[in-house]
Amino acid sequence: MPLNSKHFSSITLEDPCYPSRLNDLYDPPQRLYIDGDLNLLQKPMIAIVGARSASFEGLKNAATFAQGLSKAGLLIASGLARGVDGAAHKATLMLGPNHLTVAVCGAGVDVIYPKEHMDLAKKIGMQGCLISELPLGEPPKSCHFPRRNRIIAALSLGVVVVEAAERSGSLITARLALELGREVFAIPGSIHHPLSNGCNLLIQQGAKLVRNPKEVLEELVF
Repeated sequence: MPLNSKHFSSITLEDPCYPSRLNDLYDPPQRLYIDGDLNLLQKPMIAIVGARSASFEGLKNAATFAQGLSKAGLLIASGLARGVDGAAHKATLMLGPNHLTVAVCGAGVDVIYPKEHMDLAKKIGMQGCLISELPLGEPPKSCHFPRRNRIIAALSLGVVVVEAAERSGSLITARLALELGREVFAIPGSIHHPLSNGCNLLIQQGAKLVRNPKEVLEELVF
């Protein structure tokens, strides 16, 4: 259903374009709002998530994994947040127009958060899409982000966690992915680095330790 802007569209649970993977959720979004090519929601995706306050090494790893997995034919999904999310989106876009990324938003797709990602969001709308279950104009709220994370987990074949503290939204996404039967991957780090604690914990709990994109691809069928 076209909305006020030519850039936005909306689909319901009954729409044939609705991504079937979201039906694995016990509470799939009844409606999705999209800025960009909604047909991309049928493509195989891998999520790359991690800390907003990521280290230089974490940002570099996010970019390396995003580009390697994108070159293999996967869409890169993330949450448009600062840090790892932004690095994954940007690195994918840098590869050129045949490399696509999906941003799942914790606000309406017309309310870009954080503000410094305004230009990034515009590029994603042209070279991928932004989606949200929240109506246009809805501002970001803390309660929106766990619900956004469940969409990231459900849409994806697997989730790569780059850096995360022990109590973080990235671990919520990873645990939701496990519950949905998705693959979960974690990049290990020093036991002395707070942002490695979440990844090391996931590995301890059964996530696959990965050192490069190839090790992710070995576990996926698409």
